Amino acid sequence: MERFNIDKIRADFPILKREVNGKPLVYLDNGATTQKPSAVINSIVHYYTDMNSNVHRGVHYLSQISTDAFEVTRKKVQAFINAAEDREVIITKGTTDGINLIATCYGKAFIHAGDEIIISAMEHHSNIVPWQMLCDEKGCKIRVIPMNDKGELDMDAYRSLFNEKTKLVAVTYVSNALGTINPVGEMISIAHQHGAVVLVDAAQAVQHIKIDVQKLDVDFLVFSGHKMYGPTGVGVLYGKEELLNAMPPYQGGGDMIKEVTFEKTTYNELPFKFEAGTPNIEAGICLNEAIDYINSIGLDNIEIYEHELLQYATEKLSGIPGMRFIGTADQKCSVISFVIDGTHPYDVGVILDKLGIAVRTGHHCAQPVMDRFGIPGTIRASLAVYNTKEEIDVLVAGIQRAVNMLV
Repeated sequence: MERFNIDKIRADFPILKREVNGKPLVYLDNGATTQKPSAVINSIVHYYTDMNSNVHRGVHYLSQISTDAFEVTRKKVQAFINAAEDREVIITKGTTDGINLIATCYGKAFIHAGDEIIISAMEHHSNIVPWQMLCDEKGCKIRVIPMNDKGELDMDAYRSLFNEKTKLVAVTYVSNALGTINPVGEMISIAHQHGAVVLVDAAQAVQHIKIDVQKLDVDFLVFSGHKMYGPTGVGVLYGKEELLNAMPPYQGGGDMIKEVTFEKTTYNELPFKFEAGTPNIEAGICLNEAIDYINSIGLDNIEIYEHELLQYATEKLSGIPGMRFIGTADQKCSVISFVIDGTHPYDVGVILDKLGIAVRTGHHCAQPVMDRFGIPGTIRASLAVYNTKEEIDVLVAGIQRAVNMLV
């Protein structure tokens, strides 16, 4: 931790210098989206100032350098998650887009009537609804892994869900609503013993935890750029090459073809088969800068620092009368969800906003989680590498003020 300089890190994020309602911004909604360092912001300006051109299409100079920069990001992602080949890295619009791609393409080819898909009780809506849509279309069935009162998956129940009809498991690495870190390595191994493939939603994990897709032996993994200090509108789908090759394309259009006639179209090779149309070029290129930024700090350092913050915040918040944490798993990452007796999360969130404190309130696109705990929603403080213990103290004081006003 000797090289970890929080003041230097905070200086890299221009928005952290601003005020909200006359108060210094305390940004604790990182689970929704992270703020962007100057390197990413400047990269976007640089693209439009010096490089703007379409990719994979032109022979002229600007198209060549834009294409090269776009493909550098693919190789950077490959190294970041330790994919075996860069062609296993598909550039998408984000996590939701990646999950829908697998539900559509893998589902079309390999999921049939009567088959079963396992998801968990703590999934984000984007890892529930696409599978429901597939089941409505195909006549297959979703089975749900239950969780205990701490917000941990019941692994014995998980094992019992498998049978000869199980074709796919789709599970989050880290719960956006609870902060629970799921034992995805073990879950993947169990699924493979039953011949099922596994998709892991790493949207809330990849910016906090080092991920090695080969070590995990995961079949598909998805995440978003905007939750890892990068631009919105870009994400990654990793897939094992043999699975991606066996799947039909997601969409038709430019770049995903080799040859088109009115009689027949021949599809392009990986990864381009799944990248129809002009991508979000500047976001794709700037994702490279976001990965470089994370690497410059080091995920090991980030994980240690954020865990210290999580412990500090949990301890300080626990002293507030009426505080009840939702999600108390033994293994947690960067998210604290809670309710306070006698208050509504929305009301607390509005008061905190008046104090310049940004938290998330509501169901966090995880309504089944809220139903499991019998509540309409929570207040969620989600942490990032630029947050500080001093900001946690401001949050605690703000909540105490809100409680005094509301109770």
